[in-house]
Amino acid sequence: MRSKRLYLIPLTEALLVTFLWSSSYVLIKVGLREIPPLAFAAIRYSLAFAVLVIVGIIKREPKSEMTLNAQDWLRLIIMGVAGYAGAQGLQFVGLYYLPAITTTFLLNFTPIFVVLLGAVFLREFPAKIQVVGIVVALIGAYLYSLTPIQVSEIRGIFIVLISGFAWAIYMIMTRNLQRTGKIGTLKLTTITIGAGTIVLLVSAIILEGVPSINLSGWAIIIWLSLVNTAFAFYLWNHTLKALKAYELSILQNTMLVQIALLAWAFLGEQLTINMTLGIALVLLGVSIVQIYESQFT
Repeated sequence: MRSKRLYLIPLTEALLVTFLWSSSYVLIKVGLREIPPLAFAAIRYSLAFAVLVIVGIIKREPKSEMTLNAQDWLRLIIMGVAGYAGAQGLQFVGLYYLPAITTTFLLNFTPIFVVLLGAVFLREFPAKIQVVGIVVALIGAYLYSLTPIQVSEIRGIFIVLISGFAWAIYMIMTRNLQRTGKIGTLKLTTITIGAGTIVLLVSAIILEGVPSINLSGWAIIIWLSLVNTAFAFYLWNHTLKALKAYELSILQNTMLVQIALLAWAFLGEQLTINMTLGIALVLLGVSIVQIYESQFT
């Protein structure tokens, strides 16, 4: 059993990350008015990668870290392609085709992917009451975005679901690697972002060309790169040392609430009765999962 203190610290860190990522949705929607989605993602993660490389040079590698073999490098590359080029890159494309509310709702199915993959590959099984919590949170997500699906949105829906599955793969592989302690969090984050960035850059250049970005666009990109990417992903990967993959995945559902409040405050979007009820159920579902885990001896 984990001590309460060792559980609450990474839990708090993870909640901070979800807030940063929730703010990203508002900033990305604003930026997409001027910047193509793949180019937006590619530049964001390129700058984040550069920052992490500089930090890695300044901060020397701990002697306790082991030398990576060819299999480790292949694993990290797959993680980077899945977690950044796949999950994050496709989120930008999904937000281009879909409203933020619809995108957020679809990403709330990611915990199902994480639970299934985690049970198969990590042998980490949620308790029955936690499964109930996941179901309650998903019902809340559905009620929150209870709007008819347009035919024109089918492409975006498919893209976002693939993004969620790719993120589940990244979560499971990262959790598996972090349990071994073979590689430090900074190196893991840097290598995986670097691998994903290469794919994003090549895709953006081929499909969208070189974009023209104004001053406000660069301000958004720089903030997203430094704070919501380099710092946030490092902190998120660090929490996977202490928290199970499905625990973090269900915790991401709180972003539904945060995005709703941020959209109301900064984008003028209104909350309906269904949305309010959905928010309450998401909070209840997340609480069931997290409170059960916080009962320690």
